[in-house]
Amino acid sequence: MTTRRATITDVAALAGVSVATASKALNGRDDVRATTRQLVLDAAAQLSFQPNVLAQGLLSGQTRTVGLLTSDMVGRFGIPVLLGAENAFGAGEMAVLLCDARGDAIREQHYIRTLLSRRVDGLIVVGESTNPRPSITKDVPVPVVYAYAPSDDPADVSFVPDDEGGARLAVRHLIATGRTRIAHITGPTTYKAATDRAEGVRETLEEAGLAQAGETLYGAWSQRWGRLAADMLLLNDPAIDAVFCGNDQIAAGFIEAVRERGRRVPDDIAVVGYDNWEVLSEETRPTLTTIDPDLERLGHTAAQHLFAAIDGRATPGVHSMPTRLVIRDSTAPGIPDTPWQVSRGGSDA
Repeated sequence: MTTRRATITDVAALAGVSVATASKALNGRDDVRATTRQLVLDAAAQLSFQPNVLAQGLLSGQTRTVGLLTSDMVGRFGIPVLLGAENAFGAGEMAVLLCDARGDAIREQHYIRTLLSRRVDGLIVVGESTNPRPSITKDVPVPVVYAYAPSDDPADVSFVPDDEGGARLAVRHLIATGRTRIAHITGPTTYKAATDRAEGVRETLEEAGLAQAGETLYGAWSQRWGRLAADMLLLNDPAIDAVFCGNDQIAAGFIEAVRERGRRVPDDIAVVGYDNWEVLSEETRPTLTTIDPDLERLGHTAAQHLFAAIDGRATPGVHSMPTRLVIRDSTAPGIPDTPWQVSRGGSDA
């Protein structure tokens, strides 16, 4: 005797939904209510249902395989984006092929050809910075979504962190703690992230009727630059009572230099970083208040929109994803770093 394999019709019947709804739930589509999706997943588990991937591909013309192409050689930004995307693909039972071009245009073209030869249904291209990158969409026959680094073609689908909004969150927080002499140290002017954050600082201080403490200081994304900038700021304006740093490395270097000069953080100078790189933000003394660009969420959202594009429902344009403020001891001493004390928001928060 043989046991008949459960079908999607069996799953739908047990869950009390239509076959179409069961299919959407099992494929991770976002147009199904969470309670309905859970009913379908529970029914599938109870019946030990396994979708026939080959049959699905023959019927739909899809392989249920997607490509993730990254150029982030370090991985500090690319990896969270990729993890978020992979989680979304896993929920939709999509196989994922990951390729790292290591910032090499020739290697990238090779991997694009390789992924297309595997008949992927779509691509997510992850950049190493928020600077626009050349579009590949017109050269490939499948939908493409860009994450972190937007495409230079506004007709493409791109997702980026709202860096200007993150700067607004940082400055508003410093103002709320009573700071009035706020300076800004950031990375190179060649990075759009640096100039966007500087613009957010300028506009927010202007709206609050405050003058920025000195000009924005541009330099490297490094702790060494944070230490050098601290010397420059304290020499030119000893009355500075707060600094927003363009990343956590700069902030860590700034705090180190300030402490060596007998100034206390946050009593004398409050400090906010950017990126919520926990290797630094949780180990800096005092622990570092910072802006979290929530890159896993960005990657997850990009994957959901790739699903939509594969279904013929593309969402063209550059979409800014909200950031969140993580409050720690460098601006608010005595407040424990716990999830429910994290404030969320974007440029309109």
